[in-house]
Amino acid sequence: MKVEVLVYYGQLRILLLMGVVALWCSCTRTTHEVTIIPPPTYPLSRSGIGYGVVSVSYTHVVHEPGKGGISLGYLRRGSIVRILERRLVTGTSESWVLVEGNYRGWLRETVVDIYDLEAQAKTAAEMMTP
Repeated sequence: MKVEVLVYYGQLRILLLMGVVALWCSCTRTTHEVTIIPPPTYPLSRSGIGYGVVSVSYTHVVHEPGKGGISLGYLRRGSIVRILERRLVTGTSESWVLVEGNYRGWLRETVVDIYDLEAQAKTAAEMMTP
């Protein structure tokens, strides 16, 4: 029985010593910091949400989202715009998008079909116009 206890404590000491050595080796003072620069992939490099194509006969571009916006001009069906921002108007369930094209202003999101790529928007616009 004494021999078994001594063997057990011997094994325990070896495990404890191995643990201390592992901790000591992992706690070095030198750190190797590597700056990670992601490649310019599509979702990270674009500056807006995407591109939109006006899907109604015509719509007014307004200076601010909501019913009180002053008209800056209008866009016809098939007009392509770049979408910069999406905003939900408080107090309503209307979603608006800030667009840039012939005008820089706001459109109701329901009047614009949104695409990730400009090429997709151009293809959709071509299919809308006779």
